Amino acid sequence: MTGTVRAPGRKPFTIEPGHRAVRSFVLRQGRFTPAQQRAFDALWPRFGLDFRPREGRAAPRDFDAEFGRSAPRVLEIGFGNGEALRFGAAADPARDFIGIEVHAPGVGRLLNGLDADGLRNVRVYHHDAVEVLANEIADASLDEVRIYFPDPWHKKRHHKRRLVQPGFVALLVRKLAPGGRLHLATDWHDYAEQMWDVLDAEPGLRNRAGPRGQVPRPPWRPQTHFEARGLKLGHGVWDLLYDAPP
Repeated sequence: MTGTVRAPGRKPFTIEPGHRAVRSFVLRQGRFTPAQQRAFDALWPRFGLDFRPREGRAAPRDFDAEFGRSAPRVLEIGFGNGEALRFGAAADPARDFIGIEVHAPGVGRLLNGLDADGLRNVRVYHHDAVEVLANEIADASLDEVRIYFPDPWHKKRHHKRRLVQPGFVALLVRKLAPGGRLHLATDWHDYAEQMWDVLDAEPGLRNRAGPRGQVPRPPWRPQTHFEARGLKLGHGVWDLLYDAPP
């Protein structure tokens, strides 16, 4: 069965006037189960954030009001099924977590997981990350941004569709607080090379491991079953940590 997801529509967004719209995804909805639709119906009011275009609004979203407190905020872009987001939020209750994902089944699965875990420090967008960043999140307001295993678009002619591009990274840097952290992980070496090319050239970031450096998987990123299987087969995983100036 394929459910009808009750989620806001999407409009094109351009970071720089005159440039082609930059998007953080290509929509692949996949199978949407009745349980996931029930999660949207019952749990979205508790955990979900509806995207609101900036037109007619003077300021970004007030996350202190959304969470009922003022705390450091972590943003995860493209959380998939939400495994890392749930893990991070449960292990770090002093910080608030915002997740963005366009794949409806993954969002539904996360909503059910958040309810089962009893977590209160997570809010979720079912929308494009670029539009959320530009319209909903204030500059210099994020303690950390996490991007784990973004679509590698492994064919060379599709590399322009990859998320980690100079314009997108510049937007991320604007949203990081002084001393904030950007953490990326990929299991495609070719994509890791592109990440280094883009991120090491960004003046608002410093590679914690030095130019073209990587770090061991940090304790706040859980290892997935897919990742563990790949490592046993000799596949690599690259974790990249970047800091904004204090």
